[in-house]
Parts: sequence; C-alpha cells; structure tokens
Amino acid sequence: MTDAEYVNIWMRPERPARGPKPTYSRAQITEAAVRIADAEGLEAATMRRIAAEIGAGAMSLYRYVPSRDDLIELMADRLQGEIDVAGMPSGDWRADLTRYADGLRAMWLRHPWIATVHRSLPSFGPNQLLLIERVIGVLDAHVPIDENLGLMAMLNGYVEGAVREEVSVAEEVRRSGLSESEWMARSSPRVNQLLESREYPIFTKIVTEARQPHLSRDDQFRYGLERVLDCIAAALPSTVEPPAAAPRKGQEDRDD
Repeated sequence: MTDAEYVNIWMRPERPARGPKPTYSRAQITEAAVRIADAEGLEAATMRRIAAEIGAGAMSLYRYVPSRDDLIELMADRLQGEIDVAGMPSGDWRADLTRYADGLRAMWLRHPWIATVHRSLPSFGPNQLLLIERVIGVLDAHVPIDENLGLMAMLNGYVEGAVREEVSVAEEVRRSGLSESEWMARSSPRVNQLLESREYPIFTKIVTEARQPHLSRDDQFRYGLERVLDCIAAALPSTVEPPAAAPRKGQEDRDD
C-alpha cells in the first residue's frame, strides 16, 4: 500500500453512509481479538479465528478492519482505554502520575502479549488521545511542553522496562516448570561458588546486602517508581508542591 492509498483506521467511517446496518462492529471484533490474545497469544488472533469467535465469515471482517496492522492498532487502543485517568489533572501531580503508572503496569500484566507489539509511532486513537490530554496535562501548567515530553518519556520508559522484565520472568518460570523461588534455589550452588571465589565484590554485595531483590514485585516496582518521581520533582519549579499527604493512622495521636 502506498502513502497515497493509506487511510488511518480512525479516519475510516465504521459504517457506510448508505445501505443496511452492518452486522458487526469494530468494537465486537476488537473485543474478540483481545480475548483470543489473552488466552492464546497475539499470533492466535487471526481474522479466521476472530471470525469463528463471533460467528462471521473470515473475509467479511475485512470490510470492518482492512488489515492486520489496523487490527493491532484497534487492540492497542482498546487496552489503553483500561488505564483510569479520570479526574486528571487533580492538582496533585505525584498522585496522578503514580495512579497512571500503576494503571499502565496493571494493563500490561493483564495482557502480556502487548509486550510483543512493537509500535513506537502513534496513530492517534481515541484512548491514546485521552491519555495524552490527561497524563501530559498533569505537568502542563508547570513545565514547557518539550520538558514535559521528556519527563513523560522517562516515566513511560521506566514502567515499560520494569513490566517487560516481569512478563519475561513469568514466561521463563512458566517454561521451566519451577517457581521463581525454586529457580533461585537451584542456582544457589553457582552463587555460593562465586561468593567463595571473592572475585566479584559488587556481586557479593548484591547477594549479601541488597534488600531490593528480596522485595515483592509490587514493592520493587514502587521502589523504582518513587525514584523516577523524585527525578521529575527535581525538574519542576520549586514552587510546585503536591498537596500535603493525609496523616497516617496513629500519627495524629503522636503529634498531640
């Protein structure tokens, strides 16, 4: 398809201006595709498989979704719609970005096949545009747009890197048939050998002193996220402060 022939999926009318009402909708096709990908992986979400899922003829679906690239675009935008950004910006930039990062991670973990979708260029679907408006809007009043984009790229890069590792580890564990703790126990003879050699002082410090590797996945993610947010805070004008946190339970009694 040439550039002249290409039409963005979001610019294509979903139904013709004339004629009978379509039997299916893009939303139905997209939902079926996501269900299949969740259960069997992205490669299983073919037009033929989707057609069987909704009771349609495979070729008929191309009237609604012209290409697989368009299907992937619809699926990716559908997933972005799961991230709750209602009420953003709220005035508390740190709380907003924490909620966004948690929601983005949760979406990836619910749909790990999204890690296999390599789409860096935007196509401006409705849910993607909502995220742009709400999430980038969190810092819009505080920093120039270029600074804002750089800070959001840092935040998104952290979340994507962390969750890709989680997905990768989960897949390795699944293939090995061992739990993560069992896999680590199986590796202990090699670890002990390295410690006894005294040739790797930094590795030794990681094994014997570091707490982070022993945290839960949730706590590891939050540990890194807080440091990314600290970096964002350092880039903001000194006058920008989030609302004061509510006292923790029992703190008021101690302050009296």
